[in-house]
Amino acid sequence: MSVRTGLLFGLLRCDQWVKNAFVFSGLLFSGRLTDPNAIVSATAAFGLFCTVASAGYLHNDINDADADRAHPDKRNRPIASGRIQPRTARALQIILLAIGFGGALLLDTRILALLVFYVVLNLAYTHTLKHIVVLDVMIIASGFVMRVLVGCFAVGAQASAWLLLCTFMIALFLGFGKRRNELIVMGKDHDTHRPVLGHYGVKFLDQMIAVVSAVTIVCYIMYTLSPETEARHGNTNLVYTVPFVLHGLFRYDYLIYQQTDGGNPTGIILRDVPTILTVAGWVLTCVAILYWT
Repeated sequence: MSVRTGLLFGLLRCDQWVKNAFVFSGLLFSGRLTDPNAIVSATAAFGLFCTVASAGYLHNDINDADADRAHPDKRNRPIASGRIQPRTARALQIILLAIGFGGALLLDTRILALLVFYVVLNLAYTHTLKHIVVLDVMIIASGFVMRVLVGCFAVGAQASAWLLLCTFMIALFLGFGKRRNELIVMGKDHDTHRPVLGHYGVKFLDQMIAVVSAVTIVCYIMYTLSPETEARHGNTNLVYTVPFVLHGLFRYDYLIYQQTDGGNPTGIILRDVPTILTVAGWVLTCVAILYWT
């Protein structure tokens, strides 16, 4: 990878696009994974969300440049390190938003509405909501729910309330884990990076992680066994995917508490082999159950 390509990759935070894989959940659970038109629509929706999300990251990095310089890892970001000027990043942000909104208008007006709402919520988060304890993580989690909804709209599927709830709870779990890692890594200097961390505390975050973890497991089990799932798929065989979810959650717990990791959930998904195998096993098992049974 060239220096210029690597700089653009970091500026757009392309590694974070893995989060947008939630867009494909509508394609997977709607039974349209073998429909070429649905695949194209879902992929287009994924691309649009990546575009708009990167515009949001640019805005955050411009706004948080001073705070990022106090973080051992984030200080290496292109804007915080001074390799990219803020006005250059702002121009790129506007271009990305124009592409994202224009493409969404052509694809589905409901997707456009969701992307606009996502951007507005991201702006509110950057300037105000990120300073409100607990609500900051809930706002981040709601972004994952929007990803699922965008994917469902793209393929013309109705989103299951259970699926949306499970998505929200998993995102909360990851979010609180990230806050715990930030609090430990920054130590007494947390106010210089993320002032809201001072309102959390490790013990409080441990309680939140434990509660959300338990609720996530219960919600997913109830989703697999619900009458709605049985009516949609003709069986409740998705319950056989529960072990993958359990292992994924417990593996993340292990990384948080035993390895002092968890500050970058997407990084874990991309580099931690047991997590990669767990996610791959869950996806393949879901495909086998939904399409071959």
